Amino acid sequence: MNTMLIYSGIFIFSVCISSVSQIMLKKSALKQYDSRIKEYLNPLVIIAYGIFFISSLVTMFAYKYVPLSMGPILESSGYIFVSVLSYIFLNEKLSKRKLTGMVIILIGILVFSIQK
Repeated sequence: MNTMLIYSGIFIFSVCISSVSQIMLKKSALKQYDSRIKEYLNPLVIIAYGIFFISSLVTMFAYKYVPLSMGPILESSGYIFVSVLSYIFLNEKLSKRKLTGMVIILIGILVFSIQK
């Protein structure tokens, strides 16, 4: 199997776990807290930032074989992950505009991948 394909998959996995942490932060932001310190120092927020950190490390590892020019293209898949996870966990609506945008992002990723 192509090494770049494997590391691209690792990169996309990193984007996915980063999206999960964004949803966790949003869930935390929707709650009411007694004080500002509890708002920022609660388990959900701490775990979410820990996941962000791990995501950054995984992304740096993936850049071992993924060209720098391909990074932002793969990173754009995060919009899709966040939209889908928001639909599932936050009960947000998936409008026709969002779905159209996700399709355009997927087409862009595919076109860029085919060119390389």
